[in-house]
Amino acid sequence: MPASGPASRDWLSELVAPRSFPVPEDVRIAASADVAEDAAIGAGSAVWHLAQVREGAVLGRNSVIGRGAYIGSGVVLGDNCKVQNYALVYEPARLGDGVFVGPAVVLTNDHFPRAINPDGSPKSASDWEAVGVTIENGAAIGARATLVAPVTVGAWATVAAGAVVVKDVLPHALVAGVPARRIGWVGKSGVPLLQAGPNRWTDPSDGTDYAESDGTLREGHA
Repeated sequence: MPASGPASRDWLSELVAPRSFPVPEDVRIAASADVAEDAAIGAGSAVWHLAQVREGAVLGRNSVIGRGAYIGSGVVLGDNCKVQNYALVYEPARLGDGVFVGPAVVLTNDHFPRAINPDGSPKSASDWEAVGVTIENGAAIGARATLVAPVTVGAWATVAAGAVVVKDVLPHALVAGVPARRIGWVGKSGVPLLQAGPNRWTDPSDGTDYAESDGTLREGHA
């Protein structure tokens, strides 16, 4: 693997494909990536080998789309997102700032999938309605998790690897399993919280306190 830094600049330039649409100078698009001409790519972002970014998609600043990942038409990602290798983000998904999507994650868009209509004719775009997944700021989706639209993952929540999410996930919730259920709470650090008393939780990594009320969590004391 080539070293990072100024010495690697020539190596990086060989990876970057010339585009016919304007992008900021510090955007990196691998030559083997397929990025639609009307996709908007924010400054400092990177789209790596074999990834596809479809028409009308929006990537915020400093976001990374890993090898073989798919970003559907009109999908919106905020700033500082990471979509890891071979993740599939189908339209009309909406991702906030700082969202992590692990390897081989799938965000679906068809709640009642069929290839054909009841009469046996192939389904067309007018025969079904796409529904999306929403992931709020700072949330993380573990490797190979599947999010079955329509669902919302709340801010700073964590979905464990391999989980199947069929219901909305509360902010700061840690969910796991098939179907996914809450098994704890996580702080903004991503570390599971420790219970410090009745309705009180603490992040062991940085000492931040959280209060639980009516099944929800907020930062600060009760």
